[in-house]
Amino acid sequence: AHNVCRLLMRRAHGFYTRDAGAAHRKKLGLLRKIICQEGTKFKNVWTTHSASPIAYERGRIYLDNYQCCISSVAQEPRVLYQKPKCSKSEKIEDALLLECPLGEVLPSASDYKSSLIVLTVQNWLLRLSADSGEILEKIYLAGSCCKFRYLSWDTPQEVLVVKSAQNKLPAAAQQVNIQQSVLFYLAVFQVLPLSFIGMLEINKKIFGNSVTDVAVSNGILIVMHSMGLVRLYNFQAISEQFMEQPFDLGHEFNWNGQVGVVGKYPFGLPCNIKITDTPPLLFEASSLENAFQIGGYPWHYIITPNKKKHRGVFHICSLKDNALAKNGIQDMKCCSLEPDWIYFHPDMSGRIIHVGPDLVKVLKLKEVKNNTDQMEIAEDFTIVANRENSVNNAVTVTASGRVVKKRFNLLDDDPEQETFKIVDYEDELDLLSTVAVTQIGADGRAHLDFHCNEHGILLKSIPLLESWDVTYSHEVYFDKDLVLHIEQKPNRRFSCYVYQMVCDTAKDDE
Repeated sequence: AHNVCRLLMRRAHGFYTRDAGAAHRKKLGLLRKIICQEGTKFKNVWTTHSASPIAYERGRIYLDNYQCCISSVAQEPRVLYQKPKCSKSEKIEDALLLECPLGEVLPSASDYKSSLIVLTVQNWLLRLSADSGEILEKIYLAGSCCKFRYLSWDTPQEVLVVKSAQNKLPAAAQQVNIQQSVLFYLAVFQVLPLSFIGMLEINKKIFGNSVTDVAVSNGILIVMHSMGLVRLYNFQAISEQFMEQPFDLGHEFNWNGQVGVVGKYPFGLPCNIKITDTPPLLFEASSLENAFQIGGYPWHYIITPNKKKHRGVFHICSLKDNALAKNGIQDMKCCSLEPDWIYFHPDMSGRIIHVGPDLVKVLKLKEVKNNTDQMEIAEDFTIVANRENSVNNAVTVTASGRVVKKRFNLLDDDPEQETFKIVDYEDELDLLSTVAVTQIGADGRAHLDFHCNEHGILLKSIPLLESWDVTYSHEVYFDKDLVLHIEQKPNRRFSCYVYQMVCDTAKDDE
């Protein structure tokens, strides 16, 4: 028994060499070394332009409102499928990629392959094959009572949340002072196999007249109010307490005098979670623009004091007793058009990433010496933008020797200075990536840098060949051996640039 326990512990820590996961980790470690070595380059292999938004999900590029899917995994991107042009009523509002869960027996062979969950204008929830676009499942959500618009994960790849747009009364009803009490509808599903958990409404009579938005994340119902207040409730407790009757997809039902099939047209899904009393409050906090995050170990949260003068100031407090951590007020004191931003590191290390125009700070929580009940914020490492040739000198000497003093200092995110625009984390290679941009005149240049996630050491720098205009919207994805840049220009013009890893051999140079 002792040997079995030791073996299981070694397997849990990745030491069992015959385990498939250990082999996969070893391959990823080799890929990381290849990417970061000096002779490895990233080559622009494909570019496309579109009049509609371009989306990217795990090696697949989607064009024309998800009607065209292009694989970026091959040596040169190729079309996986091209569906006929759809009508406006079939337009896709939102989409999420669904991966097969590990270690579970699924009812259909198609469930073991990647699929795309999409939400259409007419309240249809579809599960499409990620490789062919074929419709695998089709669920009708609701009639004209509400318009569902947004998809999100409560628990990634396990629990799906479909949220409606905010309900608004017609202008005629508003003129006669009819009050709208139901603001949002939420439909919650378990995946895979896709099963209906329940639908609920967010009502002003229960949660208050000041409600502006709502979300479900990690089993928590998050309700946001107009005065910056954020309130958290236990969603599982709500569903158990206020569930009137459970329903299964595809089964007949008799609900409020209506007879139909769950998830079929025209009945859709019943609103079977009726909240009649205000649920027990787990936690509340007041923050500027409802900005509120939870993470770290032990649990902490990040807020900005609810006053405009405190914009760019972040307080890191203990979730247990609301106590401010030592050095818990983080303020870069930068003077910039774009505010700095902060978030818990997605690598689950409990660290915090704070990004400003010329600094990326990675912070960590640690116990205060001689006081195990209090935590302090300490700097783990800092990444600094390359501003050796600073253009922010207060005094300039001309060629004739005349001294010119500037009236105004440049902003910290002035385009002529190298400025951080994007910071991301590649979990499979354990690399922290940054995109830094410098724009002089109409010509903007950007480069993608890979840093050691543990110590922040610069391992690789990749120049992006296309010009980067800081006034446009940009997204950059780093996915193992692939770099993808999506740009949105004025008048809904979109561009996509794909870079792939190549070895810089003499043959390639020729």
